[in-house]
Amino acid sequence: MFDATTILAYKGKNKAVIGGDGQVTFGDSVLKGNATKIRTLHHGKILAGFAGSTADAFNLFDMFEEFLENKKGDLLKSVVEFSKAWRKDKVLRRLEAMMIVLNNEHIFILTGNGDVVEPEDGQIASIGSGGNFAISAARALKKHASLDEEELVKESLHVAADLCIYTNHNIKTLILDGEKE
Repeated sequence: MFDATTILAYKGKNKAVIGGDGQVTFGDSVLKGNATKIRTLHHGKILAGFAGSTADAFNLFDMFEEFLENKKGDLLKSVVEFSKAWRKDKVLRRLEAMMIVLNNEHIFILTGNGDVVEPEDGQIASIGSGGNFAISAARALKKHASLDEEELVKESLHVAADLCIYTNHNIKTLILDGEKE
């Protein structure tokens, strides 16, 4: 598990949303409180977030973007090809980062071992040190509250920030509206 961040993604009926906190830590010190760990990829049609080493994550974002371009934005084909490359490449296998990628149809966790994991429910995924807190809150809110997708992600990340010392309340979100492609 990677410390120093919390990323939560939710693929709902009307929107796909990813959110993350802004805290960057080094050991037991906070270096920055307003970092952005989420971004859009492939012409704004894919959402992605990372946990782990920032430099490694930016390399992974750039590489994954290339796979998306080569596969014409097909997320499923891109994650499969990306995981094959990750497992084969000696440098990539040493990267200390994880990613969540999603669109309106799919949601995946890409691990530091080159694994591709689709959440059991196909809707909610989290990574980072506060990930278990955030996903627990998200599952409870989904079941018992009437929140839209963005509100659910934000509230779940605030719960994680209350519990995880590596997560703060500087929450940012990105949204994909619309129909499944």
